[in-house]
Amino acid sequence: MTRPPASLPATEPGEFSDGYRRYALGLLVVVYVFNFIDRSILSIVLQPIKEEFQVSDTALGFLSGIAFAAFYTVMGIPIARWADRGVRRSIIALACFVWSGMTAATGLATSFGLLALARIGVGVGEAGCSPPAHSLISDYFPPDRRATALGIYALGIPIGGGIGALAGGWLNEIFDWRTAFIVVGLPGVLLALVVRLTLREPTRGAFDGLPPAQHEPVSDVVRFMLGLRSFRHMSLGAAFHAFYGYGAGAFIAAFFVRSHGVPSGELGTWLAGLGFTGGVIGTFLGGFLGDRLGARDPRWYMWLPALSTLVYIPFAFLLYTWPDSRTALLLYFPGALLGGMYLGPTFAMTQTLVRPEVRAMASAILLFIINIIGLGLGPQVVGIVSDLLAETLGQESLRYSLLGIIVSFAAWSVLHYLLAARTLREDLLAKDAAR
Repeated sequence: MTRPPASLPATEPGEFSDGYRRYALGLLVVVYVFNFIDRSILSIVLQPIKEEFQVSDTALGFLSGIAFAAFYTVMGIPIARWADRGVRRSIIALACFVWSGMTAATGLATSFGLLALARIGVGVGEAGCSPPAHSLISDYFPPDRRATALGIYALGIPIGGGIGALAGGWLNEIFDWRTAFIVVGLPGVLLALVVRLTLREPTRGAFDGLPPAQHEPVSDVVRFMLGLRSFRHMSLGAAFHAFYGYGAGAFIAAFFVRSHGVPSGELGTWLAGLGFTGGVIGTFLGGFLGDRLGARDPRWYMWLPALSTLVYIPFAFLLYTWPDSRTALLLYFPGALLGGMYLGPTFAMTQTLVRPEVRAMASAILLFIINIIGLGLGPQVVGIVSDLLAETLGQESLRYSLLGIIVSFAAWSVLHYLLAARTLREDLLAKDAAR
């Protein structure tokens, strides 16, 4: 039997069993877990890196944020364009190979400049993960199950972050931070081969009842999406959520080391446990509840992230002001539970607002906004504010930098999600008219 060219669908929707769909989603979750292990392991070893290279918190913020995010976001657009035309599973496999190799190379850096270059390489590789993965999942599952499926995919964030904290914390304590990067990076090279050999390419738009369409110029896709008021506010709500989330994620370990004196191994165990429980439950519930409540009223896809973020704010205040380390760590649980609930609804609504042939591009546009603001600037601003406060607050400067930024940007995120809900229904009708 002759294999169809890459530009044509490789399978018909009926050829996928429920078992294979579950396998495909599970494999993509594993890929995203490795994505976040390699991305997040840096935070647990920031303090020893600071001590070895004698750099400021501003430099650490650059390493955690802009050095990674600038290339991650910029490369996401052309890679997404490729994914909307090419074989998505091959793109994901290649991306996994690149970011895993560059993570291992991070452990070999002999200067802060080389360390930054290695993180740039990780960012370039990871840009090829989520846009094609979101597009694949939207073709594996029908619209009324997409938020749940994308919420399950997003479990890679708390699971990967937890494994990164656990492995990085203990590997750093037993060996050193360089060994941590090498050990967690190399297995991803083998995972790339599994993806390439076992993941099948679904028909684009299989569950949307739409005929194949010509690919639009990138400028037209950007213009259409930014013309939707609900998308503009949703993307800003997610970006400001990511701003404080990535800022806190980058420096949470350094905060507990400086302000509470918690060793990296013990701290990694705590953060992993909180991620595996609260993070996993909250991220799944965000997608699950989004689909259930959204079936009654699609505005719940926006109300749910707004409500969960609003409830989190008082717990954040308690976490960063509590004097006892164990209680403060326990107060991290509500943030882990509520912090990921925006992911499934936001990812799913982005895919629902556009046509199947531009879904990877739509995901890349959303991730561009989220990551250039959140991932790029969040850690950087936390580092800058911490350095500015250091003259008067000493090592406690990081505590108050985190507290101020988290509370203010969480409230800002809530506002934009509520504004997005106001025009969501009419923008969904505009999308249908554009078809």
